[in-house]
Amino acid sequence: MPNKPVPAGKPAKVSVWHAFTQPAAWTMFLLGFSSGLPFLLVAGTLAYWLKEKGIELKDITMIASAGLTYAFKFLWAPLLDHWRLPVFCRLGQRRGWLLLAQLGVVVGLVGMALLTPTQLGPFVAATLVVAFFGATQDIAVDAYRIEIAPVAAQGALVATYALGYRIALIVAGAVALILADHMVWQRVYLIMAVAMIVPIATTLWAAEPQVTRVRPHSWGEAMRESVIEPFADFFRRYGWHLAGVTLLFILLFKIPEQATIGGVMSPFYRDMGFTKTQIGTITKIYGIWIGILGAFVGGAAVARWGAWRTLGVSIVLAGISNLLYLWLIGHPGNLLVLTLVISSDNFTLGVLGPPTVAFLSSLVNRQHTATQYALLSSMVNLPGKLLGFFAGGIAEATGYGSFFILTVVSVLPAGLLFLYLWRWFGRQDPADEGSAAS
Repeated sequence: MPNKPVPAGKPAKVSVWHAFTQPAAWTMFLLGFSSGLPFLLVAGTLAYWLKEKGIELKDITMIASAGLTYAFKFLWAPLLDHWRLPVFCRLGQRRGWLLLAQLGVVVGLVGMALLTPTQLGPFVAATLVVAFFGATQDIAVDAYRIEIAPVAAQGALVATYALGYRIALIVAGAVALILADHMVWQRVYLIMAVAMIVPIATTLWAAEPQVTRVRPHSWGEAMRESVIEPFADFFRRYGWHLAGVTLLFILLFKIPEQATIGGVMSPFYRDMGFTKTQIGTITKIYGIWIGILGAFVGGAAVARWGAWRTLGVSIVLAGISNLLYLWLIGHPGNLLVLTLVISSDNFTLGVLGPPTVAFLSSLVNRQHTATQYALLSSMVNLPGKLLGFFAGGIAEATGYGSFFILTVVSVLPAGLLFLYLWRWFGRQDPADEGSAAS
């Protein structure tokens, strides 16, 4: 049966076992696959295709930064909060937008397969279509997740979501790379488009969240409610000082992660002397499962100790793990070193996911779920994605080693802000007691 959404209200504590076995957790597993599938197809996997066509590194990282679209998704997120799609009205607010986004991803992937990089302009346009609808899907999935379960259960929902997401990364990463050794890239992307059938079926099967929404009576009221009020509400609830410092912290703490998941890593592995099959097996299959393990550890830690404490520890671990890439530079072509580096990096990034999402979810008002969460999650990803856009040029100018050191140093400002914010979020953890999210 479809999961029964939990009505909005004050979040209650839940046990670790209940958090992971609730029906909503397995719905999020399937929607996680939906979100993860298009991500690498416009980033890391795409970079391999472009490199084989002889495109320069700086151009590869720019084209493969189509994922920057995800960082600006808050610009159209108000539509998902306040406009129900007439053509999908029977599905409801959240599922209607989910279905539209999933169909858009399919159309974009088919377009990429038919055009190929030989028609670079139209091909980039199709890539942006996939990125746009992938980002729209993320808005809808995040809003759906927040509205079907209390804040205390969000860590577990993120863990099962991450399981589905990372399985999709295996499909779009490792499986795609291995297939590309045996068939043309066009056929690989068509297979990826077909794989979206499972997420589409999930959307049609799932239940709509039971959230009462305020419907505006006029165009002016609609504009105020959808565009102005979500931002005003956040500053009104937290005050200008706390809201400003919190937003600055959100902007900074994931830079080390975001800078190393873009287009620069695919050429880096190739320059280290590894084959596509080796890269796919270690980084996209083995590494993904290590990341899944980390996500479940992070989800359990959130359920046990709360989002804020877990977030602080995982930020430090994820930042430091980038130093291990210096070890790999000193041992090019060494599969054991690559395996150990990927193990550390993927595990720490997996742990970081649940507390990040649980903390951001605790800050959201459910009258503006999609808009506020899209803004917060966009702010998390924007600085790192901007750095990723220029990562190729930075790596060419300074070398890979200096680039990785830069990503580690970038965690220091976020660490200082974390300590400063402890007086507000550390003593009474949002995941334990609830917040202004209701």
